[in-house]
Amino acid sequence: MWLLTFARDGVWTDGKIIYAGETREIKEFNVRDGLAAKLAQKIGVTVALLTSRRSPALVRRARELGIQELHQGSENKLDSCERLIHKFELRFDQVLYLGDDLPDLAPMLRAGITAAPEDAAPEVRKVAQWKLACRGGEGAFRETVERLLRERGDWESIIKDFESGKPQAKST
Repeated sequence: MWLLTFARDGVWTDGKIIYAGETREIKEFNVRDGLAAKLAQKIGVTVALLTSRRSPALVRRARELGIQELHQGSENKLDSCERLIHKFELRFDQVLYLGDDLPDLAPMLRAGITAAPEDAAPEVRKVAQWKLACRGGEGAFRETVERLLRERGDWESIIKDFESGKPQAKST
């Protein structure tokens, strides 16, 4: 079993924060990342999202994709990761951590597999095993999931499902 943990801003989004008035925050999500979340869950990978910020838009997106492990207000991502590992009775070597900035360093130094978007902080890219071609918010999550599925040997069966016209996961 794998636990795929990742940061929101800078991984699932391009890291920009757009305010509409005093209270509304607008976020833009990549639909390919959404499909990747569904595909990962389909093969038994637990997807967990860690973010230090709080966002109603993120709650909505996680709900749309069936992501139940949404941890907002997570100031210490290592502590959040350790709680998830304990909850699912895993070890750090069963964690794939996708991070983009300095708060992600501590969990990345412990995770079994680490990945960083093309535009991640240099210190984060330095420790990442998978240096992604995609930037945050532009398919970095999809690239990570696809690589995991290929390495596990699951990618070809997923492609066959889509070729048959009966995919088990739908893009949202």
